[in-house]
Parts: sequence; C-alpha cells; structure tokens
Amino acid sequence: MLTVETHATSHIGRVRKGNEDNYLLLNISGAKAWMSSQDPEEFVIESQRFEVDDSGIILAVSDGMGGALAGEVASQMAVETVSKKFLDEDPERTISPEGTADSLIGTLYEATLYANHLIHQQGRSDPQYQGMGATFTGIGISDNTVDLIQVGDSRAYLVRNGNIYQITKDQSLVQQLIDANQISAEEAETHALKNVILQALGAQSEIFPVSARLIPHRDDILLLCSDGLSNKVGGVDMQKIVLDNLDHLELACAELVKKANENGGEDNITVILAKITGDDLSEPSEDEVRLELLNIGNIHDTADQDTAEII
Repeated sequence: MLTVETHATSHIGRVRKGNEDNYLLLNISGAKAWMSSQDPEEFVIESQRFEVDDSGIILAVSDGMGGALAGEVASQMAVETVSKKFLDEDPERTISPEGTADSLIGTLYEATLYANHLIHQQGRSDPQYQGMGATFTGIGISDNTVDLIQVGDSRAYLVRNGNIYQITKDQSLVQQLIDANQISAEEAETHALKNVILQALGAQSEIFPVSARLIPHRDDILLLCSDGLSNKVGGVDMQKIVLDNLDHLELACAELVKKANENGGEDNITVILAKITGDDLSEPSEDEVRLELLNIGNIHDTADQDTAEII
C-alpha cells in the first residue's frame, strides 16, 4: 500500500485583489475533500496523509480566469465538479471500491469533460460569468500508478533522485511555438503572447484533455502548481527548495509561495506537494522518467511514449 503525504496552499500574491485559484485533495473511499477557501486574507497550508487503497486519491490545481468573480467561480466549479463526480451518491456513477487504475483515470477524464460542460453553460447563461474559464491539472494516484490530466497551463513536476522534471506540457501558444522550433524556451519566458492558452475548462464547448501515466518510485515528490508559481520560480529553484526541506515539506510549500512573491507575486500562487512512499515501490535507478500517453477511448493502448527531461 502506498502512503501519500500532501501539503497544499493557495495565496493571493502581492498584486491581485482576489484569489481565482483553487486546489483539490480528495480521499475517494473516505468521501472527504479539501479545497482552498480562496479567502484573500487567509494563508493556510492544508496537510493530509493518505493511505492509498484500491479507490485511490485525486490531487488537482485549477487557475480561474475571466475577471471580477468569474475566475474564482470557474476554478471552484472545476474542483467541486470533479469531487462530486467521485463522491456521487448514485453507486452506478461512483467509482467502485474495487476500482482499478483504469477506472480512476477514466472517471477523472469524464469528470474533467463534465466540468468543462458546466462551466461553459454557466458562462453562456449568466452575463456576469461570460467568457470565464479555468485551467485544470489533475493527478489520480492508485496503488501502482500516477495518472495525469492536463487542460491549460498549470503544471505538474516530479522530483526524483534529486532531479526535477516537468511532467505536463503547457497547452499554450508559446509552447506551440517552441514545439515548432519558432522560438526558444528562453524567448517564451518574455514573449508578448506568453499568457495565451489554447485550452481551458469552459472556454469552448469541447475540449481534449491530455492524459498520461507515470509509474511511481520510492520517495517520489509531485509538485502541482498554477502559473503564479511556475512563471516566477524556475525549476532549479523549485528543486532546491524541495530538497532543502525534504523532512518538512510544509515548509517547502511556504517557501515556494514566499519565493514567488519575492519575485513579483503578480498572480495568485497555488501549490500542492505530495510525497509517495511504500515498501513495494522500486528505488529510482535511472535518470529517465517515462510517461505513457494514454488513449482514454482504449486505455490499455498507448497513444505514444514520452521522456521527461531534467530541468
């Protein structure tokens, strides 16, 4: 059985008047969820320890957009919809206690699509929420897999064997330009269209989340964050802060937020740190981190293989 130690927080930053980010920690079999309060006056680190059973757990970060209260509403709808999908009282719609990794990622994928539908409909039916949307980076952890869902430009990183890897790819215009070799990663950091994203929950009637699978190793640390952190703290600095606080990851969580604020803090900052331990986990022995890109239509087929690079 895996044990996952989690620490999560969401901070308003130094410039914004409200917090449009949110996070989700979900214990499926325990029917318990933790989300950000989004209160600009609060800075609380939520720490939980999960014994991962067959049902698994869900971790997610969502960054809302749309101005006024719209972004806050969108990110809250995103995490609440996903949580309710797993905790639905209808047994035919809830993941079963005997659920497998495949049903976990399948349900997470369906919940993401449903969240997109609800946010999109709310934006169309209520003028004050017109055009609202939210990123969504979600992770489902079962007893032997870590599955990822990506919509937008919030991110997931992996700290393994003293190295840090970015294990999601931004669905953004500048990332598309990088992939086409039209600009460099360094140029992307200051590009005029840096904040243009290609997918967001609620922005379109139809979305195409990217899903991938990672095999966990002993003492892996997952870092999920909104771009309020990743735009202000580079991978090397993230790595150092986490490695300097391995025995007190709640301090690492606070230090990451502090660093982002010291570097400007123009956006809301949300971060989840999750350390995975278990006697049955393999020791990390290779520098390569392999990601299996999933085709949810037939989850046993792989759409592709990808190798995450050390940052």
